[in-house]
Amino acid sequence: MSIGLRLPAAAAALAAGLASTAAFATDGYFQDGYGARDKALAGATVADSRDATAIANNPAGLVNVDDQIAASMSAFSPFRSYTAGQSPFGPTANFVNPGEHGSDTTLFAIPNVAWTHRLGPDTVLGVGLYGNGGMDTRYHDAVFAYGHVPTGVDLNQAFMSVSLSQRFGQFSVGVAPILAMQTFKAYGLTPFAITPGASSSPGNVTDNGFAFSYGGGVRAGIQYDIAPNIRLGVAGASRVYMTDFDIYKGLFAGQGSFDIPANISAGVAVDVRPNLTVMLDYKHIFYSDVASIGNPSTNAAQLGANNGPGFGWQDIDIFKVGVEWRYSPIWTFRAGYSYNTSAITSRDVMFNILAPGVVQNHITGGIKYAWSERLDIELSAMYAPDGSVKGTAPASFGSQPIELNMDQYETTIGIVYHFDGRRPLESLK
Repeated sequence: MSIGLRLPAAAAALAAGLASTAAFATDGYFQDGYGARDKALAGATVADSRDATAIANNPAGLVNVDDQIAASMSAFSPFRSYTAGQSPFGPTANFVNPGEHGSDTTLFAIPNVAWTHRLGPDTVLGVGLYGNGGMDTRYHDAVFAYGHVPTGVDLNQAFMSVSLSQRFGQFSVGVAPILAMQTFKAYGLTPFAITPGASSSPGNVTDNGFAFSYGGGVRAGIQYDIAPNIRLGVAGASRVYMTDFDIYKGLFAGQGSFDIPANISAGVAVDVRPNLTVMLDYKHIFYSDVASIGNPSTNAAQLGANNGPGFGWQDIDIFKVGVEWRYSPIWTFRAGYSYNTSAITSRDVMFNILAPGVVQNHITGGIKYAWSERLDIELSAMYAPDGSVKGTAPASFGSQPIELNMDQYETTIGIVYHFDGRRPLESLK
């Protein structure tokens, strides 16, 4: 088999693997970073790209990258739980199983790989495969009255991008079309299927196995070297339009529609010393623009209808800071912090038992070790302290008090292989 045939087959296999392991991410349900370096810096790299994983953040930054392949694997461990009290109308009015209940699955693997090749002194081609995000819960107790065990959902999103980046003096641009795949399944949601009038398609609410969805969008960005030691970056991704989850058209608003929201980022990187860089980023994710995500869960309509209930997620604002200290040619040290506003309000806590994306703070760190002239080894870690949202189920579901909780841990190991050795970019031009 020729290389030309092997590459698409390998890409398809990796994309399938990414979609099956993306798990539950941290900026809402998006990952907070892509690859070992980006994760160690809390994702604050929109203005400071130094490896091939920039294709997932700001493809304009690939002009600063040599011919290389960057690959990583993350062990992601989220701990999700909910606590429900008794209905004020008495035990028979409880729609949510009272007490404290945790999700069983707490360890996921998240792979990431990207490749770059310089086509000329100021032109770079890149290819990246990465998990965009997802949500996963699996409660060993029945969550809802008349439901069964286990109860939960499993959503995973994988992206493949081919990018082209070009430098024009101090100004760089990059464009990276996105091909996306999603998988989803829901189980244990029987009450929403058997209650007369609750769903527009009762047979397509729960327990139908995995559904697959495909679509596309585009990511683009710019970087500007405002001074020798100061860089600005702006990047964003369009809404990714996806095919519907037909076998769950009775659950998601819009007859199974589940597009991936647009997002935009801006940042600045300052070399306060030649070997010390501070990065500040801002990111906005437009969750509310997608009906199945943003529609209030209290909408008085059938599940699956165009204006049907969703998860009620708001747009979120994310603030990131990263610091990189290139201590020596061999050792580099990194640290970061990010904070995001909450996507979930007290109004929507009942539905979000299935998707309790409530963490808001992320503390990160990492190192890079130059193993040889061609190979770097990278490690990073992330801790997201416990986040919570309290609210009350709608009156029609018993008005029970509910609290959602989550905390997260993640470790990542990565490698960067430099095909031409560790040469400065100037020698490649």
